[in-house]
Amino acid sequence: MKKLSVLFAAVIMVVSVSMAKAQKIASVDLMGILNAMPEKKKADADIKTFLDTKQAEIKKKADAGQAKLKQYTEEAPKKTADENKAREAELQKLQEEIAQMQEKAQKDLQGKQDVAFGPIEKKLNDAIEKVAKANGYEFIMDANSSAFVYKGGPDATAAVKKELGVN
Repeated sequence: MKKLSVLFAAVIMVVSVSMAKAQKIASVDLMGILNAMPEKKKADADIKTFLDTKQAEIKKKADAGQAKLKQYTEEAPKKTADENKAREAELQKLQEEIAQMQEKAQKDLQGKQDVAFGPIEKKLNDAIEKVAKANGYEFIMDANSSAFVYKGGPDATAAVKKELGVN
């Protein structure tokens, strides 16, 4: 019985080693490919322009609020309590508007990123799938992933770049 168990364990080890060797695994540098794609470069530039515009609008409003705060602070001793209370409420409202602008800008940015990067991601995934099928890879792992433990298989980065027509 003991010999049968040892034999069974040996057979399992041989089968599992041969199954592991049968799998073709490759790695791919996703960030390298993405950064080489002209679509990504254009999307990044569009996102940066959008972000710069929104930040400028928010800064303009914040600067106006700071100027009002300075003015109201300087004039406060000369004003009545009711006037100061009204000015304080006005500043509070302005602060809330700035916060709403920031929140809206963040949501708009996320939406713009989703629209811009969705087709790029799909194109990249389709190319990776095509390369994997053409080369018989069962797994392609991101070479930049922190969970990546071993990188000994072939690198499919060049093949995916070629499929996309980028350098």
